[in-house]
Amino acid sequence: MPRSTGTSRRSFLALTGGAAATAAIYGFSAAPAWAEPRFPRNPFTLGIASGDPTPDGVVLWTRLAPEPQAADGLGGMPPYQVQVLWQVATDPDFRTVVKAGAETAAPELAHSVHAEVTGLNPSSDYWFRFRVGSEESPVGHTRTAPAMGSDPGKVTFGLASCQSWAGGRYAAYRTMAQEDLDLVVHVGDYTYEGRSHETLADFRNNHAKYKSSPDLQAAHARFPFVVTFDDHEVENNWADGISQPDNEASNEPGRFLQLRANAFQAYYEHLPLRRPQRPTGPDMVLYRGLEYGNLARFHVLDTRQYRSDQLTENFPGGPQHPDVYDPSRTLMGDAQEQWLFNGLASSTAGWNIIAQQTMMAQYDYDPGETLSVNHDQWDGYVVSRNRLTNFINQQSPANPVILSGDWHAAFVNDVLLDHADPASKVVTTEFVGTSISSGCGWAQAIKNGLPANPHTRYINPDQRGWTRCTVTAEEFRSDYLVVPSAADTTSPAVVDASFIVKTGRPGAVRV
Repeated sequence: MPRSTGTSRRSFLALTGGAAATAAIYGFSAAPAWAEPRFPRNPFTLGIASGDPTPDGVVLWTRLAPEPQAADGLGGMPPYQVQVLWQVATDPDFRTVVKAGAETAAPELAHSVHAEVTGLNPSSDYWFRFRVGSEESPVGHTRTAPAMGSDPGKVTFGLASCQSWAGGRYAAYRTMAQEDLDLVVHVGDYTYEGRSHETLADFRNNHAKYKSSPDLQAAHARFPFVVTFDDHEVENNWADGISQPDNEASNEPGRFLQLRANAFQAYYEHLPLRRPQRPTGPDMVLYRGLEYGNLARFHVLDTRQYRSDQLTENFPGGPQHPDVYDPSRTLMGDAQEQWLFNGLASSTAGWNIIAQQTMMAQYDYDPGETLSVNHDQWDGYVVSRNRLTNFINQQSPANPVILSGDWHAAFVNDVLLDHADPASKVVTTEFVGTSISSGCGWAQAIKNGLPANPHTRYINPDQRGWTRCTVTAEEFRSDYLVVPSAADTTSPAVVDASFIVKTGRPGAVRV
């Protein structure tokens, strides 16, 4: 079993000079300014992005990296602060610039830029770009959220997850970038760690490799992203401060927390996240809510950082461990769980969309009499699932829908009040998106288990792609789009299946 490092996060900060690291993260850099920056090549090699839209703004992202795979992880940049200018316009030719400003790109954050723009109009399209010295970035497009209290006719978004590196081409993103979406929700495994990845430079260069994909860059330049991590941004199946049993990082006090701190910092440096998401050492508050008028509220979760350790390592499934019913075990942690319940109880939105990482509905891999489940998913944390399903049943938040990823396969599941009783009430619907590119070596095990899971309405473990979700006052529709192969550079994505949830009626119906 994985072992705890035995080192608290607070003591970790003391051991690793946390005060200086925190000061750097929050913008107090001791590096001198670079008065007239000149680069051997355009420094915007990793593209641009926007994220976490609000009715009046969005966060804009880029990172200066003229040599993105430099061994030191600094992207070929010297140890200077650099002023990066940004502009936001109502047209792609920037004839009407409505907002402009400057951000300091500091070496402590790998010269990444997170510009939080406010004062924009709701439900509006904008174009943005960056400039440093004589160099200009590509032009990006973004869209703000609807006004608070408004009734937008619909919200359309993409669901994505699990994009293992496949030579830099992602057919799913290439086809996604041709759509007209309000946002993209990414529920984890944005990168996949290497077994040797441990230092900050390791994680920075891994992100830089992924960001070099022209298809991923195109999607980021087209839509605002809302992101949350799963396990592979850090380490496979990590849980809170606990490493894998076969990882050397679990053998030394504090070593895994240092690895996690490095992974968190690189994650922040490479994604369009706001200031509250800046990590402090091995801590990062990633759960948050986003409002889309009266139509939808997104409850974005982090089910890795606060979870109890997995009970078994059986894969893809194994006999249910009796301790899944231990009330002390948690998947979300007490604070996040209460935050979610409070958010659901206070929500006035027509749809409550819970974006999280691993499959929530039970999935039995044994078509016989024995229950065989995966303990890394909510099946290993039954008390957490039951608390959530009981809350939904008792408090009746409007139209909860679960979005999941992780499993490299598409599912549509009825989530039951109590999966121990197959006749139990359906309380919500779960849409599990297939992977962008990651393969599913356990596809046959999923297919073999389907007869034992009558609450599962659809599976597709064989194809890669993404899910287009369209939300209106009357229904939530999910179109499962698949591509011929993860690296295909020409073929279109096609809809393999579509499902609808009608307002007030949990449970998906195939179109």
